[in-house]
Amino acid sequence: MSRGITRRRVLQGLVGGLVFSALVKAEAVSWPAYAYRSAAFSRFLEDSYALAPALTPPFRAWLETRYQQRFGVPLPVALRERRVLLQRGGADAARKTALWLHRTVKAVIPRFSLERGFEFFNAVRLGERQCLLQSVLIAGLLQEVGLEAGVVMVWRNPQGQESNLGHATALLRLPDGAQVLVDASEPTPFTPHQGLYLWDALDRSYRFVEARFDDQGQVQAYTRLDNGRPLPFAQAFPMDVAFLRSQFSYYRGERAPGGFLGPSTPEGLATSARFLEQAVQLQPQNPLAVYVLGHVYRKQGRLEAAKQQFRQGYQLYQAQGHLPPGPQQALAWALS
Repeated sequence: MSRGITRRRVLQGLVGGLVFSALVKAEAVSWPAYAYRSAAFSRFLEDSYALAPALTPPFRAWLETRYQQRFGVPLPVALRERRVLLQRGGADAARKTALWLHRTVKAVIPRFSLERGFEFFNAVRLGERQCLLQSVLIAGLLQEVGLEAGVVMVWRNPQGQESNLGHATALLRLPDGAQVLVDASEPTPFTPHQGLYLWDALDRSYRFVEARFDDQGQVQAYTRLDNGRPLPFAQAFPMDVAFLRSQFSYYRGERAPGGFLGPSTPEGLATSARFLEQAVQLQPQNPLAVYVLGHVYRKQGRLEAAKQQFRQGYQLYQAQGHLPPGPQQALAWALS
């Protein structure tokens, strides 16, 4: 091999490395954006209110009234004050802001409900919240005061118990680059969930990872579950808006009365199917929505369609790095 060719390949390698680094850095500066006052956050509200009973008060107006009744200060004023404090307070001020919002959301929306708490209109009507709604709200408010925040899914909790993406929590990037989880389902916010599901910006795929924390609740490292390799912070992103909208639709399908969870009725299953199909349309890479839609089709007697969903769901879980027992069993049925 000539020196010219060798030098050229070395330069190509260096340029490739610089491109790789630039790509990761470019991705890392733009977490998903849906600040509380933004059009993107309004889309979450619109999706929910399309299903709301007539005359349900608007969510933001209700939340701000509730906050002022509870704390004696208008919420917009409190948010402006927090933004000023954050401009000079650094990581410590960001952690205190997360603590404030953790307490605020639990106080203003006091009841937790798996059955109804994923709808913003039910926060207004019933004072109910659920993990996805509270996490999107906390992330949106953190973004509103100028912090980088988002939502990730949880597949293994701090006690090591596993679920099939059974929980959601907010993820906050502090001004010094450290990351913490802010979980309003817990008494204290910085919860060290052992297994997370997030976006791998370099591979452009959702990814199952294990997370390691220090004694202050800060993430020390992410490790890919499929190959045991580190996932650098610069590649680890919260879920995009399309996934979050898909997950809201997923919960509508999962919790439809008479639907997937049963006891099932033809009408309830039809409702479950409609919302789960919507969830898959919004984000076809959402493995939970793809897989559970197969169960609904199976209950409806649409066996070939069910088998197709189970095969697709299995492939998504496998590609993203983790195969829970349910999708494995579903595939075995589909292939039998």
